[in-house]
Amino acid sequence: MEFEKFKAGQWRQRYQYRSFEPTPVNHDWTWKDARIHQLLESANHALGELNAFSLIVPDVDLFIQMHVVKEAQTSNRIEGTRTGLDEVLLSEEFIRPERRDDRREVHNYINALNYAIDKLAALPLSNRLLKETHAILMRGVRGEKKQPGEFRVSQNWIGGSSLNDAAFVPPHQDHVPELMGDLELFWHNEQVTVPHLIRIAISHYQFETIHPFLDGNGRIGRLLIPLYLIDHRLLAKPSLYLSAYFERNRASYYDALMQVRVGNDLIHWIRFFLTGVMETAAKGRDVFRKILDLRTETEQMIQTLGKRAATAREALGVLYRRPFIEAVELEKELAVSRSTVHMLIKELLRLGVVTEITGQARGRVYCFERYYNLFLGNEA
Repeated sequence: MEFEKFKAGQWRQRYQYRSFEPTPVNHDWTWKDARIHQLLESANHALGELNAFSLIVPDVDLFIQMHVVKEAQTSNRIEGTRTGLDEVLLSEEFIRPERRDDRREVHNYINALNYAIDKLAALPLSNRLLKETHAILMRGVRGEKKQPGEFRVSQNWIGGSSLNDAAFVPPHQDHVPELMGDLELFWHNEQVTVPHLIRIAISHYQFETIHPFLDGNGRIGRLLIPLYLIDHRLLAKPSLYLSAYFERNRASYYDALMQVRVGNDLIHWIRFFLTGVMETAAKGRDVFRKILDLRTETEQMIQTLGKRAATAREALGVLYRRPFIEAVELEKELAVSRSTVHMLIKELLRLGVVTEITGQARGRVYCFERYYNLFLGNEA
């Protein structure tokens, strides 16, 4: 199928509404647009550089967790949650009560993503894995009563207050199993010669168009991207997340998806997606480079602490995973005495490694601010 000749699907009249029934995607794809070739080459190059950095950074899993936290916060923000990155990292007791439900949704995303990544070691990317991941995403939050972990058996819609005034109505529920089965075959079909980045671009569009769950489709659809890249070994570590790119370009993101459905303009979507991979991979590479620089500089400072240097190095390992922490939490993580932790924090404050952010006499929270800011900078 040529992109230029692609027909996205057809509208089917239902009772008082029309649903969009997308064309299956499990087949060969070709294109004449030279710009796609250029973008594909650039995106693959940027992705390769990002992957290389994720392999050479020592103890990279410490830093990957912050990438996961950032992805969870941003992907949920696209869906309307108001949780800041600092609120995700702080203990719930420091979060205003009215923001705690949003925070729990973000933490569900973190748990779901970590679960899915771990399962890929034994289970290939599949509808089964997406269902299991969705069940974790919906646990105990909004949407928990909307068939968590199961494809929908009723009609849903996007935008508007009902099917009658919806911006878009996905396919009828009876067609969801067949369409998702076709999509799963496409992920693993070795008989078609479709580059992986093109394949996942088409897959993300198709998933969002099918909208197979009653809730959580946007988050699962965005989570699908790193899972595909890991499953097909384009990435050794889960280090690429497009939610920040989609969130910065939210109107263009939704418009590009919709233009495929209403205008068959798959080329515009593919260009938008590949540009996102290229830009996001480059930003991720730069963050890894800055992490390496910061780590080297911080290690040099730690060396001046003499006999406390070893404990301080362990504390840094904790702070790379949790850049906001209380003394009592650090005490538990390091399994040392309270006096040892307080003396260590005093030294880290003196060196400027951490700052105290509450201004309180008790229940103080310390922040590894320079490290935390690297991930804030990745938003811009």
